[in-house]
Amino acid sequence: MKAEARDLIDAMPLPAVLIRWDERIDAANAEATALLGEGLAGRHFITVLRQPVLLDAIEGTFRDGTPRKTRYLSTDGRQDTAFDVACRAVALEKGPGVLLTFADVTHLEQAGQMRRDFVANVSHELRTPLTALLGFIETLRGPAREDAAARERFLGIMETEAERMERLVGDLLSLSRLEAEERVRPTEPLDLPELMSSVLNGLAPLAEEAGVSLVRDLPEGPLEVVGDSDQLRQVMVNLVENAVKYSGRGAQVTVRLSPPTYQPRLRAEGVEIEVTDTGPGFDPLHIPRLTERFYRVDSHRSREMGGTGLGLAIVKHIVNRHRGRLRIESAPGKGSTFRVILPLRATAARSDGA
Repeated sequence: MKAEARDLIDAMPLPAVLIRWDERIDAANAEATALLGEGLAGRHFITVLRQPVLLDAIEGTFRDGTPRKTRYLSTDGRQDTAFDVACRAVALEKGPGVLLTFADVTHLEQAGQMRRDFVANVSHELRTPLTALLGFIETLRGPAREDAAARERFLGIMETEAERMERLVGDLLSLSRLEAEERVRPTEPLDLPELMSSVLNGLAPLAEEAGVSLVRDLPEGPLEVVGDSDQLRQVMVNLVENAVKYSGRGAQVTVRLSPPTYQPRLRAEGVEIEVTDTGPGFDPLHIPRLTERFYRVDSHRSREMGGTGLGLAIVKHIVNRHRGRLRIESAPGKGSTFRVILPLRATAARSDGA
């Protein structure tokens, strides 16, 4: 093989393997070595590329010179990886050869799986209330047509299920909007203690009805951050409402806003919003998945409480848009703490101007 051709293979940004006329590997670049292992040159391609669909494609290209595409599956030790492999016939000095290039499509596979999971989850979440509504409509048209008491009870249940679907659709739309503008930084200054106080005043009746003590620890005077007022209000409502709903009667929910300090996670000055409850808590193994769409620690209880399974996913996207951080701590019997760290207004302004 000429040095120029070898240099060309080495310069390819994708893993590339050249198989010569005697079915031995003639050359492989560094990316291919990282994928397939050391010592490739001189080996028969069957001993290196053991997957039948890939072997069939190579043999077919050797046989008739037709370009082919196939799939190669591997693992990097942490996750499965998928590659689209292009097989192309090339003319070498002593006979025909086949050039293989491997394009990593793992991210596309993962995105496709996420879409499939998302559709499956939405379908599942909507199927239950829709089934209930259809069942009650059928009952009201039939056996309960003249039963006033049953009709009133069924209409109440139907209203609850319809409201649940409305919340789900609303949260899905919120997520869609957040994803569309997640890279667009907010520009409006807002007084964070004032916003938090407004949210807590609005949720006070809910806490009283649930038998939960709502304690606030907010600094005196204004404290400005750059943010979207409606979105940060949504963060506060989601976190405090969850704490009130799931803590249980007699629990205490404390909402605290720290004074400005250097935040190592932001590598800048910031403030910390902390929502702590004295509820039952949960196993820390759930924490890495809590912000996934539709993930619930207790699915049955969450649905009973009217949850859609999207609240913390929405919180995560809003916090990301504000260049903040979300931290969660919990343990069984020890309650839970949700922390939102946000950069100060001056920090955000310097960051935008940098």
